[in-house]
Amino acid sequence: MNPNSFVYDIAVWLIPLVIAIVFHEVAHGLVARALGDPTAAERKRLSLNPLRHVDPIGTVALPLILALAKAPVFGWAKPVLVNYARLRSPRRDMMLVALAGPGMNFALALVGAVLLGVLLAVADGAQPGSLTAFAGENLLNFVAVNIFLALFNLLPIPPFDGGHVVQGLLPPPLAKRWASFGRFGFPLLFILLLVVPAIWPNANIVARLIVPPAQAVTGWYLSIAAAIAG
Repeated sequence: MNPNSFVYDIAVWLIPLVIAIVFHEVAHGLVARALGDPTAAERKRLSLNPLRHVDPIGTVALPLILALAKAPVFGWAKPVLVNYARLRSPRRDMMLVALAGPGMNFALALVGAVLLGVLLAVADGAQPGSLTAFAGENLLNFVAVNIFLALFNLLPIPPFDGGHVVQGLLPPPLAKRWASFGRFGFPLLFILLLVVPAIWPNANIVARLIVPPAQAVTGWYLSIAAAIAG
């Protein structure tokens, strides 16, 4: 496999991202079901089949563009529907459901770091383009993507998971008004992430707010891999 090929670049980023996104969404649904809301299960969204979760723009097109541009790779899937009225304690459970997605990503990053460490321990000096090197790049990107996705989703704005946590903490009247901003979330995201940095590079919120902590946390996880690899 040619490590300099277009297909290789896509594979080593898209595979980790799709797995990270699918598990993120399924985690929301599983926790919601455990807390009384079976909506995701009723709509067959607890499946690990990526086709049930893929959003053509958020899961495929945008990540590919970012990967090829050597920019931080992120994306989203079709959101798992949660009916908060069916939760046993809606305000508290809303926050737990929201935190389940990033929590899953942090857990997956740990799994990826452990597997990467094991791979490095048993496959010293893999040749570029080999299956071992391909697996190693996927695991390295898997760690980075999961951490970035977790931190990105913790941004305290609707409709992200961090926005739902803020909503759960606010008094009910303010929480309702806060939730109403959710319909502007993705247009606002597009403006903040793509339009504003193109006009004012110093206003790039991803580069300033997400990348530094993501790099630091990724370094911690990779230190686990290094310790296992010896």
